[in-house]
Amino acid sequence: MSRIGKAPIDIPQGVTIEVSKSNVVTVKGTNGQLHQQVDPDLSVGIEDGVLTVSRPTESKRHRSVHGLYRSLINNMVLGVTTGFKLELEVVGVGYRAENRGPLLILSLGYSHPIYFVVPDEVVLETVTEKGKAPVVKLSSHDKQLLGQVAAKIRAFRKPEPYKGKGIRFKGEEIRRKAGKTSSK
Repeated sequence: MSRIGKAPIDIPQGVTIEVSKSNVVTVKGTNGQLHQQVDPDLSVGIEDGVLTVSRPTESKRHRSVHGLYRSLINNMVLGVTTGFKLELEVVGVGYRAENRGPLLILSLGYSHPIYFVVPDEVVLETVTEKGKAPVVKLSSHDKQLLGQVAAKIRAFRKPEPYKGKGIRFKGEEIRRKAGKTSSK
C-alpha cells in the first residue's frame, strides 16, 4: 500500500488544476504554470478542492508509479504557490562565482573560466562576502528543473575528500579522508 500515493493533495487558493483527456495535468498559480503527463492507467480526480490519484490494480507497476505521480503533482502545486530554493557553496582558494543576468561565470582552478547559461525558469543570484565561500542561489517554481541545473553546476567541480574543495550544496557534509603520512 502506497502511503504517499493515497494521500490527498489540498488545492490552495489561487491555484487551478486541469486534467485533459490525455491525462496531462496542468497546474497554474501565482509563480507560473507547469504541465505533467500522468501514466494513462492512473486516474486523477478533483473534488471539493482536493486532488486524488488512484490506481486501477495492485500490480507492481501500478503501485510503483502511483506514489511517483502523486509526488510530482504535489511538487507542482507547491512550486506554483511558494517555489523552491537551492544554495551551492563554491569552496576553494581562488574559486569564484559571479553572474551577469542568466549567465553564471565560475573560476574553479581550471585554465579557463566556465560559462553556464541558466534556463529562463530559474532565477540565479551569487553572493560573495569577504572571508566566506561564494554562494550560488537558485530559485524556481519547477523542482525537477531546479535540481537538474544544480546538479550540472555541481558537476563542474565535485567536492574532493582530502581538502573539501569544490562545489557543494549548502549544509552538505563531505566525508573527509586522511592524507598520506610519512613513516620515519
